Amino acid sequence: MLDSIPSFARLVAEIAKFPGIGKKTATRLAFHILSQPSAEAESLAGAILELKEKIGFCSQCYGITEADPCDICRDRGRDESMLCVVEDPQDLISIERSHSFKGRYHVLHGALSPLDGIGPESLKVSELLERLKDGAVEEVLIATNFTVEGEATALYLARLLKPLGVRVTRPAHGIPMGGDLEFVDEATVNRAVEGRQEL
Repeated sequence: MLDSIPSFARLVAEIAKFPGIGKKTATRLAFHILSQPSAEAESLAGAILELKEKIGFCSQCYGITEADPCDICRDRGRDESMLCVVEDPQDLISIERSHSFKGRYHVLHGALSPLDGIGPESLKVSELLERLKDGAVEEVLIATNFTVEGEATALYLARLLKPLGVRVTRPAHGIPMGGDLEFVDEATVNRAVEGRQEL
């Protein structure tokens, strides 16, 4: 029946494109938006448009930012000798929330997944190697997710980076296998970063 209301069906279809949101949840959210005053819907639409207009990727670490370079890359108080490599910007945010890492970051924007056609050329690997050329970085903490793809990416990067003379470490396995950093609590991320190990 709801499919006969095109504007409602379109909103449900758009919301259902979000990760982890099925048609039932999308329908509930669409009803919630429908029940709100027009000002609330306009505010939501405006926030989405503003996000798309203002947010971009940092030209140094490839995290999300409104200013380039981002606040972390501009911060002179960060430890220049340490670089934490993560899969996605939300992983960077999770590690920052734990207050356990005081160095700089590099966001790969994904993980190796040959079955999905994602190889090193699809990620920010060449940019990572470029950042290491000047010799300022002494340790690279590879904090990819503890998934098959994340582990494969970590091993690939370790083989690539060790000949460059940098110490290559991995967070301790306080983070569960199959878990995404984005959903792990700060204390667990903190323990994992502090207990990192040589690869």
